[in-house]
Amino acid sequence: MNLLLDTHVLIWALENNPKLSAQARVAIIDGSNVVFVSSVSAWEISIKKAAGKLKAPDNLFEEIKLHRFTPLNINFDHAQLAGKLPAIHKDPFDRMLIAQAMIEKLCLVSRDSFFSQYDVKLLVA
Repeated sequence: MNLLLDTHVLIWALENNPKLSAQARVAIIDGSNVVFVSSVSAWEISIKKAAGKLKAPDNLFEEIKLHRFTPLNINFDHAQLAGKLPAIHKDPFDRMLIAQAMIEKLCLVSRDSFFSQYDVKLLVA
């Protein structure tokens, strides 16, 4: 199964946070699953970290590589779909994650209840 981590799930996975559900933890560490991290998460983390609203590693990209996560860049198709999605979710970072999961046929790992209202495969974190 190919997974896409929501930003909070990425942080929880990196810090081995007990908030992460057992099912999500098992899926993330299962070597047969490819775990993607969107560049939108790096963007969101850097913005929130600079504003003092979030603690995250200074070496985020190195941590992603260390955990064998696969970076997923934003492309034009992702951007267009994110703008066309129903306005259920207002957060532009989350809308991009939803669009990427839909286009790339990834299972989105999140605890965000809004995600279930979109046509996207979801694993509750």
